Amino acid sequence: QVQLVESGGGLVQAGGSLRLSCAASGRTFSSYAMGWFRQAPGKEREFVACIKWNGRRTDYADSVKGRFTISRDSAKNTVYLQMNSLKPEDTAVYYCAAGPPAAPVTGDEYDYWGQGTQVTVSS
Repeated sequence: QVQLVESGGGLVQAGGSLRLSCAASGRTFSSYAMGWFRQAPGKEREFVACIKWNGRRTDYADSVKGRFTISRDSAKNTVYLQMNSLKPEDTAVYYCAAGPPAAPVTGDEYDYWGQGTQVTVSS
């Protein structure tokens, strides 16, 4: 079992930055790939970024490439999402998830989810 708790969301102006954190409990954190997903009001959940269990591969949605960076610290059982050059369209609830080591980009393949943290970007 893995429990995930996100933090770091908030209100920021367009062009600003935020860093989301996702703290995981459980001794097997290092064996899971970690992903970030988001859901805006009235829209379906969408993939944002993921990182392989060993941190050696990352994937990003086209909409965030070059602006967002996912990383993990296995010693702290934490995954991060550094978000720069934020845009109003980045406004959503952001969720972290733990899933298969190969780091899929499909949310349905992830086993554990956090409760989400709100990110609001004002124009």
